[in-house]
Amino acid sequence: MAYEINQTLPRSFGQLKNRESNVSVLGSHVRGVLASLLPRYGLLISFLVLWQVSSTRGWVNPAVFPPLNVILSALWTNLANGALLDDIAISLQRSGTAFAFAVVIGIPLGLFMGQFRLVEQALDPILQLFRQTSALALYPVFILLLGLGETSKIFVIFWATLFPVLLATIGGVKEVDQKLIEMARTYGAGAPTIFRRVILPASVPAIFVGLRLSATTALLLLIAAEMIGANKGIGFQVMNAQYNFQIPLMFGAILLLAFLGLAANALLVLLQRRLCRWSQPSR
Repeated sequence: MAYEINQTLPRSFGQLKNRESNVSVLGSHVRGVLASLLPRYGLLISFLVLWQVSSTRGWVNPAVFPPLNVILSALWTNLANGALLDDIAISLQRSGTAFAFAVVIGIPLGLFMGQFRLVEQALDPILQLFRQTSALALYPVFILLLGLGETSKIFVIFWATLFPVLLATIGGVKEVDQKLIEMARTYGAGAPTIFRRVILPASVPAIFVGLRLSATTALLLLIAAEMIGANKGIGFQVMNAQYNFQIPLMFGAILLLAFLGLAANALLVLLQRRLCRWSQPSR
């Protein structure tokens, strides 16, 4: 019996030591995660916690600023029963169509204008005039010309998203190092080769900056477009919930728009990292 006890005790101590080691490793891993997240998201987390606490304890009017759990519950309920799914699909179709037209028109035009100074000098004044004119101010004009249907909504989003892509592309082409172009000419490269191998790759990071700005602008203008003369869409749901005093649903729709914007930005960042690996800083 004494021999069995003597054999069991070292095993127990070994198991206890292994558990302590695992707990220590887990604790260090948790501390590492918190150390990486808190500097970036600490302020946001504090804001959300303050919102939840101040609303639940009555520091602010919960009818105007509902607790986050109530907002998330209303959002989940309307997503689960399919009430918001059609609105999401319609909103994504509107903003996606406008964004696609802005990309198809803005990038080629920006590449062309960036290479030919005379063309840029001729078109820049009118572009600056149009860029400084608010798309929302022109929305009544678009409604008069195109009607109150889908065309005017898509066009006002397209108008606002075109200029970030266009101007970023022009700036990216103009900022290409001229020494690289001269070196390519020295080695006998023609204009098409220089454009394909030098100008276009060097302009891609700046183009993605414009794409990210345009994606954000598309969602912002989407709300304004759907608040006027629409009966579907996330923007319409925001206004409809406000009119019916469904404040949790209103905040839920706004939060949903924020998530869509973050997802679009993350997708573009991921695509940029894959296409521009050469421009990423070495670690």
